[in-house]
Amino acid sequence: MRKWLGHLIPHKLKYRLFALFALVILLPFSVLNLYNYQKIESLVQNKISEQSHEQLDNLHRSLEDQLSIAFKTLIFLEQDSEVRRILQKPEERSVLDNKEIMEDKFKGLNNSFFLYNPSVYFTLLDNSGHVYTSYPPNTSLNYSQIASNASFKALKESKSSYLWVSDDVNYVSRDISKSPSLLSLYAELRDRSNKAYGLARISIDFSFWFQSMLQKSESDQAYFIMTRTGEVIARSIPDSSLSVAAVKEIADMPQSGHWTDQQSDTLVNYSYLSSLDWYLVDRIPLHLLFREIETLKKQYFVTFYAITAAFIAVAFMIAHAFTRPLSHMQIKMKEAVRKDLRIRLPEKRYKGEILELTRTFNTMMVDMNGLVQRLRAEERQKDAVHFQMLLAQMNPHFLLNTLNTIKWIGLRSGSEEIVEICLSLGKLLETSLNSDVDLIHLRDEIELTRAFLYIQQVRYGNRFQVEFSYDEELVYALVPKLSLQPLVDNAIKHGIGNMAEGGRILIRMGRSPLLQDRLTLEVEDNGVGIEQSTKNQGEARKRPSIGLQNVRERLRLLFKDKGELEVIPLEQGTLCRMHLPVLLSEPYENTRQSIS
Repeated sequence: MRKWLGHLIPHKLKYRLFALFALVILLPFSVLNLYNYQKIESLVQNKISEQSHEQLDNLHRSLEDQLSIAFKTLIFLEQDSEVRRILQKPEERSVLDNKEIMEDKFKGLNNSFFLYNPSVYFTLLDNSGHVYTSYPPNTSLNYSQIASNASFKALKESKSSYLWVSDDVNYVSRDISKSPSLLSLYAELRDRSNKAYGLARISIDFSFWFQSMLQKSESDQAYFIMTRTGEVIARSIPDSSLSVAAVKEIADMPQSGHWTDQQSDTLVNYSYLSSLDWYLVDRIPLHLLFREIETLKKQYFVTFYAITAAFIAVAFMIAHAFTRPLSHMQIKMKEAVRKDLRIRLPEKRYKGEILELTRTFNTMMVDMNGLVQRLRAEERQKDAVHFQMLLAQMNPHFLLNTLNTIKWIGLRSGSEEIVEICLSLGKLLETSLNSDVDLIHLRDEIELTRAFLYIQQVRYGNRFQVEFSYDEELVYALVPKLSLQPLVDNAIKHGIGNMAEGGRILIRMGRSPLLQDRLTLEVEDNGVGIEQSTKNQGEARKRPSIGLQNVRERLRLLFKDKGELEVIPLEQGTLCRMHLPVLLSEPYENTRQSIS
């Protein structure tokens, strides 16, 4: 996963800045704006839907008013005595007089009740075979044909007082009404004794009413009247239609609501008329709703992306101004890696933090160049010192050869003292010449100290005694070579060297009583003491001597703060105490012998 992320994340700083800007600012801001515009569109859609439902409700109320007026006219006709007399006793007047009276009644009803919808047609039938209408029929009036109408039959069979038929056949002349169907109210006219004396049909040309009510609607906004079966029986715009998905969505449940038709990109609002089992449907194209919002959105996003492009350009310029000197510095640092420390960055091109960074880089190059030059000088000095050391090694080797010659002369002459002195001095010289070893076993250090003491005993005529005290388990502890010899030499020269007799040196070696991981080496003498020795030697040879300082410095180099040398004045003599870590290194051959 990290490997793939490593490939996706840009390595250049300016591209990282751009990616950071795109991910942290540009992308969230764009998503937020799109979300806000969708919310605005949803709010606008809901608002338009509410307004459309208000208009549909007005249509609904208007249609309900038409139905209510149809009932009122039916009651009026049923209660009108003159109408009832003509239907009950048509023989009292001539047929023409009866028709004239009925036509006047129909005109009066239209003028009184159907002022906003004059396309209402009345049909009355008596029981004597006479038919009275308010319209010229498209065919000749046939009483038996009209009376045998299926709706009249259904009315009689249901024994109800009235019956609404929403898809009644349009029997009006085509010159007056071209609607395919009418909304008709069928009823029986009864007198006070509930005896039927005629039939009535009041038909409303709802298509004409529908068109007249929607004359002021938007040209792109279509209205429909749809039945529960999905049949569109009226429309405000000729040849307009609803999609199959919209018809199915509307007809699924008898209720009011709205729905977005993605297929036709329209907002469909619908209101259910329970009395007729109809739907009033309003279809609004979405481009009509969001025309201004889309224009505003385009203007906004054009402005936003123009500003974003300008910002990106400025960001790239700033990033380039920042990363260019870094790239230049990177190239120069690569050259510095190739050991060209004389390179410098031009300081006149930059300002501010980049100038300070450039100056710091140049100063670093100057310091590094100076350091390299000093290292080279020190290397040359080290080579010179090494050459001098190699040259100086010639004299000790010559001295060893001379000692060997003296030793063989002493053997030939039988002088054992000369032989022992030569052997003791040879051990000390060989140890000092071995520069590869800094730490030796404690037993070897004791042997070297004994050799040194033999020479000093010969020199001082055995005027002092030496006692060694140590633990056998510590004989393989590692100690700095020639560390006891300077302490013993200091005790002899500045302590017991001027004593005629009674001199004593105690050499003790063991673990520290306070810390078991510390080794303590002590050299104690009963000489004249520090103060008296200083007075005897004068200011030129103060205790502690150079040898003690040499031991103290070697302890610091080898053991840091774990090595220490103390010089303690006593009532009679001086105590030199050396502390160092316990480092046991038993030889491999000796270990095998112990195991076997």
